Amino acid sequence: MDWLQVAVLSIVQGLTEFLPISSSAHLILVPVLTPWDDQGLAFDVALHLGSLAAVVLYFRHELRRMAVSWAGSLRGGAADEDARLAWWVLLATIPVCVVGFVLHDPIEVGMRSPLIIAAGLIVFGVLLGVADWRRRTGRSEYQLTLKDALLIGGAQVLALIPGTSRSGITITAALLLGMSREGAARFSFLLSIPVIVLASGLEIVGLVGAPQAVDWSTLVVGTLLSGISAFLCIHYFLVFIRRIGMQPFVIYRIVLGLWLLWLFW
Repeated sequence: MDWLQVAVLSIVQGLTEFLPISSSAHLILVPVLTPWDDQGLAFDVALHLGSLAAVVLYFRHELRRMAVSWAGSLRGGAADEDARLAWWVLLATIPVCVVGFVLHDPIEVGMRSPLIIAAGLIVFGVLLGVADWRRRTGRSEYQLTLKDALLIGGAQVLALIPGTSRSGITITAALLLGMSREGAARFSFLLSIPVIVLASGLEIVGLVGAPQAVDWSTLVVGTLLSGISAFLCIHYFLVFIRRIGMQPFVIYRIVLGLWLLWLFW
């Protein structure tokens, strides 16, 4: 890979991993609009690890409190709001892990069509817009219930459909349950941690089974660029939605979906 390809793919991954606009749609567009060859599985893993490092670094204080409180609850202590949030993140991850493991191959083979991605962008973009327009009670991630967590976790399964956007569908579900925009986004970002860990683990298993030459310089640069862009994306996204809301992302999704339909119909 040349360095321009490394930079573009890294920044696209870092931004779209957390914005509600579908990373799969954008990563499909890159080879369509450029002459670049596939970047390979090792580079994909590096980009995901960069995104993972960014979200862990950004929420490091919350994660530390959650880990300590969660461990205390396992030892029989009272579950405070941090322990409950940790439990909700873990429980909400189970549905997508089970369904993703069972349907991984059919999804990868049969649902990577640009037309499916376009439909996912438009349909779930409209749903995000509806959720954002609804009246909200303003609950934060610390005010979620077990039922809320399971419903959001169930909605996360829909992210296995390319074009849906994992962050987009979880934020949509949280908004429909009455959470504030910022609370919905923060819970979605926390949910991304176990999902990225498990997805990267599966990719690493694939790498072990198919050894190949590794260009460590591109992997290191890709990880750094993906991590930096993801960290900045998280910070400014939370500021942006507090002031403006989700509608710009809704419009962008619909326009991108219509463009994909025009390109591939």
